[in-house]
Amino acid sequence: MTDTPEKIDYSKTLYLPETEFPMRAGLPQKEPEMAAKWKQMGLYKKLRASAAGREKFVLHDGPPYANGNIHIGHALNKVLKDVITRSFQMRGFDSNYVPGWDCHGLPIEWKIEEKYREKGKDKNEVPVNEFRKECREFAQGWINIQSDEFRRLGIEGDFDNPYTTMAFHSEARIAGELLKIAMSGQLYRGSKPIMWSVVERTALAEAEVEYAEVESDTIWVKFPVKDVRGALQLRGGDGAHAVADAVADTKALNELLQASVVIWTTTPWTIPGNRAISYSSKIEYGLYEITEATNDFGPQPGEKLIFAKRLAEDAANKAKVTFKLVRDVTGAELGAITCAHPLADLGYTFAVPMLDGDHVTDDAGTGFVHTAPSHGREDFEAWMANVRALEARGIDVKIPFPVDDAGFYTEDAPGFGPSAEGGAARVLDDNGKKGDANKRVMDALIKTNNLFARGRIKHEYPHSWRSKKPVIFRNTPQWFVYMDKELGDGTTLRTRALSAIDQTRFVPAGGQNRLRAMIEQRPDWVLSRQRAWGVPICVFADAEGNVLQDEKVNARILEAFEVEGADAWFAEGAKERFLAGEHDGEKWQMVTDILDVWFDSGSTHTFTLEDRPDLKWPADVYLEGSDQHRGWFHSSLLESCATRGRAPYNAVVTHGFTMAEDGRKMSKSLGNTVTPQEVMSQSGADILRLWVMNTDYWEDQRLGKTIIQTNIDSYRKIRNTVRWMLGTLAHDHGDEIAYADLPELEKLMLHRLAELDQIVRKGYDEFDFKRIVRALSDFANVELSAFYFDIRKDTLYCDAPSSLKRRSALFVIRKLFDCLVLWFAPMMPFTTEEAWLSRDPNAESVHLEQFPTVPAEWSNEAVAEKWKGVRAVRRAVTGALEIERKEKRIGSSLEAAPVVHVADAELLKALDGLDFAEICITSDIQVVAGEGPSEAFRLDDGTKVAVEPKLAEGTKCARSWKITKDVGSDPDYPDVSARDAQALRELAQAAG
Repeated sequence: MTDTPEKIDYSKTLYLPETEFPMRAGLPQKEPEMAAKWKQMGLYKKLRASAAGREKFVLHDGPPYANGNIHIGHALNKVLKDVITRSFQMRGFDSNYVPGWDCHGLPIEWKIEEKYREKGKDKNEVPVNEFRKECREFAQGWINIQSDEFRRLGIEGDFDNPYTTMAFHSEARIAGELLKIAMSGQLYRGSKPIMWSVVERTALAEAEVEYAEVESDTIWVKFPVKDVRGALQLRGGDGAHAVADAVADTKALNELLQASVVIWTTTPWTIPGNRAISYSSKIEYGLYEITEATNDFGPQPGEKLIFAKRLAEDAANKAKVTFKLVRDVTGAELGAITCAHPLADLGYTFAVPMLDGDHVTDDAGTGFVHTAPSHGREDFEAWMANVRALEARGIDVKIPFPVDDAGFYTEDAPGFGPSAEGGAARVLDDNGKKGDANKRVMDALIKTNNLFARGRIKHEYPHSWRSKKPVIFRNTPQWFVYMDKELGDGTTLRTRALSAIDQTRFVPAGGQNRLRAMIEQRPDWVLSRQRAWGVPICVFADAEGNVLQDEKVNARILEAFEVEGADAWFAEGAKERFLAGEHDGEKWQMVTDILDVWFDSGSTHTFTLEDRPDLKWPADVYLEGSDQHRGWFHSSLLESCATRGRAPYNAVVTHGFTMAEDGRKMSKSLGNTVTPQEVMSQSGADILRLWVMNTDYWEDQRLGKTIIQTNIDSYRKIRNTVRWMLGTLAHDHGDEIAYADLPELEKLMLHRLAELDQIVRKGYDEFDFKRIVRALSDFANVELSAFYFDIRKDTLYCDAPSSLKRRSALFVIRKLFDCLVLWFAPMMPFTTEEAWLSRDPNAESVHLEQFPTVPAEWSNEAVAEKWKGVRAVRRAVTGALEIERKEKRIGSSLEAAPVVHVADAELLKALDGLDFAEICITSDIQVVAGEGPSEAFRLDDGTKVAVEPKLAEGTKCARSWKITKDVGSDPDYPDVSARDAQALRELAQAAG
């Protein structure tokens, strides 16, 4: 009786993947540990040391505000910046990222004031520098918190030495930039209508304002014609023609003198500030007479009124009257008219001239614009454009100050100011609620019979983005920088800025036109704010607003700021200290306003890019949200052009805003907000970063549970590809295979790496990250997992150690791993670090590596073109076998041995010399020329390939599971194929 041979466990003889790199990432737990490790090992310093001497690439960080936890917008912004700096660092640059924070200004000051109010404490009773100290401590606390939150996102930078606008050196440099502007004559004190927050008691810049829908009072007001001059002089002549002309002119004159010009406004409270009426000579106007009236107050039959013809009927309906057109009114006639103020009985006895203005339209209202130069930019500009002509007519051109900083009328508003019955009316109260100003003005207009109609309207109105309360336009003395003053070299600040925009690269390109339009239209730059926390406008001025020009005084100021910070300006005895007895202290007064925080952030390029030896000026790129065309991009451009004549950046990249999954704005009240902290705690920072990379970030993007899950699924596919490569490379001995010795399939994969290298580098250069992710993900999922790896698994698992094909595959997989992990490293720093160290535990960090150098010989168009044909035929075979599996005629493709009919000579040629069964993952295959039988499987794409599914003949190999006729041909290994028998023999010999 013979013994039964012991059954061999062939799975132990296969080179199956082996790795400790887990399928489940566990990112929420691993990432904080990795971030702590990077901090402990000093990764940032190692990066700087490794890049020493390289060409610098600098992305200058736009400073977030230090007053709260980071939100999804911060995460989007910082991830984009991190990916850019990492990608340039890994491409041979010294790409240093220095984070920064904006620390001054109203939001922080407001928080401290709220704390005071809770304690019943008055801010004005606290020494100013004590108050500023509390603001400084508040900002520093949030800098510390945000710094940790940014690091948790995987952001790498100089967090131990960031820049802050409140650092003493920063405040000294900001002050220095202001003094440069002052000494060059660009700074002046003026009076203009600006946006004013009654709630916060300060001027606001356009960038500090957002728009929200409100319902407002709207009124139509009659301005009685008082005089008609110039254009209606009686014409001379003889005889009947002269008499006829005189009669016609006299009639026209009398008609106008009996009429009223009607304006429309949504701000009744600005009527006391009215000084003119604007019209457009391009609009058709008419003189109308009321024939019927059914209103409770206002216009009555017989009254004559002037309207834009297009708007007359609508106005009549509002006032519940019926009109008839008396005649057309020309632009020349309108220009000759002077009106009386509708509140003349209250003391507004001045003449109200008519001004021709391009800003007037007949889209809504009456075709006339009530012009109050104290309360609107266009009103102010229309008034100033006509100052000389008005003065020649004897009109007082002084612009009044009708409203004070608390929203009350002043004595410049007779009948409504402090001496009026009932005291001063108020536009807005301390909580941003409407005061009694509108009602009192409308009541007065009714009393004088000059209110034509009234109503309510919903419209967009400016609000402070901090307090969320409405603002008003009011004329105030402020400090400005000229936009159009000639600067001694034939340029102005505006022309310099426009020239700089033309020389700047914008991504996306539309940002250039947006910023250009803003610069073209913007008024002079308002620098002053009436607050306490910030860098002061550290100049001395006389009563006329002239600035003291003394470099020795300036030097003393800057020296003090460098040592003590801007608090030195507010310290006791500061005036005497800085003037040092060299100037008349009675004549020269310290300005107590502070600088607009946009000037602070607009100056950051000076104390970061210029002053830090690890950076350079100008920056290669600024990157922020698209709102910063009117914010940081804008103020940085103006500040730098004012002091250096060019922009502080070479390129501007903008991103959109993150909306909820349904496209609506994220809102706590709607419960649709997504926080970065929540995503990181549940899924990991790399998932959040992958979402950023997958978005069209140039536009507004969306985020929610479904979108996060989509990115988790995408991440898993990438991770599984990396995991399989790591497992396979556990058997790699690092053999280098000459390119000429590689099989064609391996050459194809290297060609694809050469193509991807171009896509990746171009994508990083163009900040087009979605293109990179899509290309690499598709490659990993489609060309690797579903094609190359699938084909080569048999070779990798089963071939003998000496197999050139196997060693070639390992060589190529090593290159694939290196390329994919390094290319993905800027985007997913945690996962790629884990993979890199799993491959080589002795490595320091993937982030200290460079992108791989792709040899020129890898690019092989001939192989690529040939394999397009190979893959086309393979798709036909795969399609046929899929049907066989579905019909359960085969279990796996290794049970098949199809006959493939190829009628295309070029396709047939492409298959020559290839083991096509291996490529199709079948046990055998027969390729023949010709059309093939009609019942054979064909694809619908027109490929001239027909497939007859056949079953493989022979015995199933116990080791590779291929069905072949040579199983048992080696007597030492009776249940495996000859190939597998050779592999087993080599393995046995290697084992000794």
